[in-house]
Amino acid sequence: MKYGNLQVIRPAKVNYFLRRHTNTSWIRYTCSPLPYFMQFQLDFIGAKGRFFSKHLDRIVSFRFMAPANYWDASEKFPVLLMNDGQDFTAMKLEKTFSEAYASKAVRPFVYIGLECNENRIHEYGTASTADFKGRGGRAREYSRFVIEEFIPFLKKEFKVSTDKKDWVYCGMSLGGLSAFDIAYRNSDLFSKIGVFSGSFWWRKKAYVKRDVADRSRIILDVIKNGKEAPQLKFWLQTGTEDEKADRNRNGVIDAIDDTLDVIKELQAKGYSYPGAIVYEEILGGKHDLPTWANIFPKFVLWAFGKPMFTPAQGTLLRFSKQGR
Repeated sequence: MKYGNLQVIRPAKVNYFLRRHTNTSWIRYTCSPLPYFMQFQLDFIGAKGRFFSKHLDRIVSFRFMAPANYWDASEKFPVLLMNDGQDFTAMKLEKTFSEAYASKAVRPFVYIGLECNENRIHEYGTASTADFKGRGGRAREYSRFVIEEFIPFLKKEFKVSTDKKDWVYCGMSLGGLSAFDIAYRNSDLFSKIGVFSGSFWWRKKAYVKRDVADRSRIILDVIKNGKEAPQLKFWLQTGTEDEKADRNRNGVIDAIDDTLDVIKELQAKGYSYPGAIVYEEILGGKHDLPTWANIFPKFVLWAFGKPMFTPAQGTLLRFSKQGR
């Protein structure tokens, strides 16, 4: 990863500081004073960190990225928290965030990407219950790690906002289901939720043919039984080639069906569509990192765009062409 662009031929000296706590460690990258004849400009600040979670009983790696003025800024920054942070490079998020930081249309924010490990299928899911095959059995512990351990740590040790209106949680696929579940159930900490090709099919029993309502999908009851949180806004994305499965044989793939049913459930809860809900259905979009990477800049603008630049809340964005 690049942490700055040197604008002169002579190399600049860069100091690396490792800060340690009882259960955390991270690297701070910064520059030592430079001779007057040299110029060194940071495009952004980045670091990798490690946090020991008591709830998960393991070390969780995370990535931090912030605007170049992070250390000098007097204000605290909005936060984009993301599951599956190990996909940072593959999704080209360094480029996406660097361009966002340079844009006058986007409010400065910090990115925190939580990396998963081989237990992803067990730690992601819905905290209320595992699925009918026992997957997601440690989702409750993961949720407690995020809410009770990691977010308090971020608010204490980093220059991040403590106001829920400045916090956004997002994820892709099963990581998207997890982000939705955690943020929706803890709406006192978040204002926006982003889900890319979310695993909303997650169910407490196997699908039964001709079950029109299909209430076995766990997320529907999570929404129905959730507390009122009028400030919440939702970005939901699917691709027309997310998958081939069509369990109810209605001509619409399950990924789209499930997401549209989530929208209906949110509407029944009082969220407007168009309005509080943005739905982007990408023509030719697949269940893969390139599809999500291509649409991510638009999501960032929705999440942190300044009022005059932000897309209308709830704009129907179905069948948009894939690409930036």
